[in-house]
Amino acid sequence: MIADRLKLFHYFKYTVYTLLMINVYVFFAEEWAAVAHRFANGLAFGDIIEAFAASIDTAAWVILLLMFELETFILSDEQTTKRVRISLHVLRALCYVVIVYAFFGYLTKLLFLLGTGGPMAGTTDLCSLAQGQWAYTIDLDEYEAITAGNCGGFSDAVSFYQLPGLQVVVDRAGLTDITRLAWVDVINSGVWLLVVLLLEIDVRLQQRDQFEGLALRLSNMSKYVLYSILLLAAIYWGIKGDFIDFWDAFLWLVAFVFIELNVFEWRQESLEQEEAEGSPAPAATRFS
Repeated sequence: MIADRLKLFHYFKYTVYTLLMINVYVFFAEEWAAVAHRFANGLAFGDIIEAFAASIDTAAWVILLLMFELETFILSDEQTTKRVRISLHVLRALCYVVIVYAFFGYLTKLLFLLGTGGPMAGTTDLCSLAQGQWAYTIDLDEYEAITAGNCGGFSDAVSFYQLPGLQVVVDRAGLTDITRLAWVDVINSGVWLLVVLLLEIDVRLQQRDQFEGLALRLSNMSKYVLYSILLLAAIYWGIKGDFIDFWDAFLWLVAFVFIELNVFEWRQESLEQEEAEGSPAPAATRFS
């Protein structure tokens, strides 16, 4: 019975990981559709991170998640050779570079929205823009072309704002909503960076049998605050953003709960081994 429940737990865990991989494609499809409006004059190499911040960020996080899974659960002591450790560290370092880069992509998008000027002069009706190549901002990364057939359905406002340098407009309420969503993206990305920094410290301390006492208490308290912020971000996305944003945030919280459980069980195994041997347990790299 215990073995069956453990197997079911592992199936559930790897199902969550698989769903996160699928989200990479979902974000890419959404951002690819927005490129035609966001970069109407062509996508330069330097614009890639801003255009595909969510896709690149999610892909790097998936790889990083799998690295943590390898190190805290899958690989045994015998399998964790020097070459394997170096390979994991190099790949993890590359992921961190991409994740930090993606953070600046979110920040760039926020600064872009904050650069929006005042109301457009002479535009009180979206239907007056139907003959041009204008689009309306539906969501943070979603635009829809304004046509004679749909111009009356976007907004009943009488003033509109043009996004900097683009033929894209939005009303005041919409601008406020997407700017807040951009803020949540920045905060969420920054908090996740702090979470993995703490996890890195936890793993290194556990490898040295030093993850206890003050270090353990500080780690737990810090993560309580950080995970609470991430949960609030997920709830906000559920209310104001796309369902995919909420779903992705929820899956990431569940996925890192699994990593936290890996570290917890790893620590428990080390403590049990120490008690059984009557001496400090050798550094482990996984739990069974």
